[in-house]
Amino acid sequence: MKRIGLVLFTLLMSATIVFAQSGSVTLRWAYWGSESRIKRSQQAIDLFMAANPGIAVNPEISGGTGDHFNKVDTQIAGGSGPDIVQMGGNISDYVKRGVLLPLDKYVGSVLNTSVIDPSAIESGTIDGHLYGVSTGVTMPALVYNKSLLQRVGAPLPKVSMTYPEFRAYLVSIKSRLPAGVYPMQDIGALSSNSTPFGYWTRYNGTPLYNAETNMTAVTSAAAQKYLELFKDYRDNGLVPPADIASGFAETNADTSMIIAGKAAIGFIWTNQLNGYQAATTDELGLIEFPGAAATKALWQAPSQFYTVNKYSKNPELAVKFINFLVNSPEAAKVLGNDRGASASSTARAAGSTNVNDQKVLEYLNSAGPHSSKETTHLPNDTEFNSTLFLIYQRVAFGQISPATGGQQIYDLITRLIKK
Repeated sequence: MKRIGLVLFTLLMSATIVFAQSGSVTLRWAYWGSESRIKRSQQAIDLFMAANPGIAVNPEISGGTGDHFNKVDTQIAGGSGPDIVQMGGNISDYVKRGVLLPLDKYVGSVLNTSVIDPSAIESGTIDGHLYGVSTGVTMPALVYNKSLLQRVGAPLPKVSMTYPEFRAYLVSIKSRLPAGVYPMQDIGALSSNSTPFGYWTRYNGTPLYNAETNMTAVTSAAAQKYLELFKDYRDNGLVPPADIASGFAETNADTSMIIAGKAAIGFIWTNQLNGYQAATTDELGLIEFPGAAATKALWQAPSQFYTVNKYSKNPELAVKFINFLVNSPEAAKVLGNDRGASASSTARAAGSTNVNDQKVLEYLNSAGPHSSKETTHLPNDTEFNSTLFLIYQRVAFGQISPATGGQQIYDLITRLIKK
């Protein structure tokens, strides 16, 4: 009986392996992005599944980061989280919560890190363990509608300008633009406005957070200056009134003021250029944030991270899929710079004939020397971003003064550091 049982057990295990290889394993991949990213990602999924017929990949897509993390948090809390989760600068918060899988044991076997830039590996390494694989590097940028400016006979912006030069440029194009079209979107009113604020604190010489000292250099007066900067733009019609700006979610190209033709200049990350360009027939271009050349306040950052849910039932296959996305030349050709300029030498070797990818590389070549090491993200980064947005809106709508707003921002930062 024992021999028969052993034979049956062996047959059952063999059948299980064959069944798994015939397409029974499904990986869930949660990410956010616009229509362009969705199309590119699906092309990569199709390539992976064609090469791995035993694995199916189901994408779970959100339009923006807020929806994405709210959904993922709910799923993880309920024990039904996706296998692969796209992360941003808040990756360390999820590591502290203990919901991400350390990837170290897969390095050298399933995951090839030898061809990935060391800085990219370092960015995903927290407390000595690799938790996230960088999707590529990206930089903050101002995007401008070149076609619109040419149609109204306005001069094109210089790639590098000081703040006074930039303000003067906005003033110079204001009178040329049609009614209802503004020189710039209100980038302080973005739901992700911690990025413009983070840039300005670096430019202002008051970095947001120092992890070594667990302190901030931002003061209430420094935060007040930021709010006053945009109040000046708002009061002079260089950015739209608060009620108009709030009508554009600015979570992706589909909800963007610049794509709607209502602003000449907006804010994006360089990896978003393809998606924004795909949403308009007008030609777009990239310039630096004001003052970067003198202060090196810009930074190169991991665009996002591919991470694995600690409770995934198929962690090795999830890592295999990540390795394909990051290192495969075939994947690189369809993904382009959508999630950042690749940090993998094997992926970069695929090259690109995409005009927008070439524009991104040109911008990186120009803005790269005007960058410095990224400031460590503030603890509880997601809460900071959402609350900063609310404070900014109160100032924009005239409910509180910039001085009061500056104090509230300072109180918020210090509270989150101590939390």
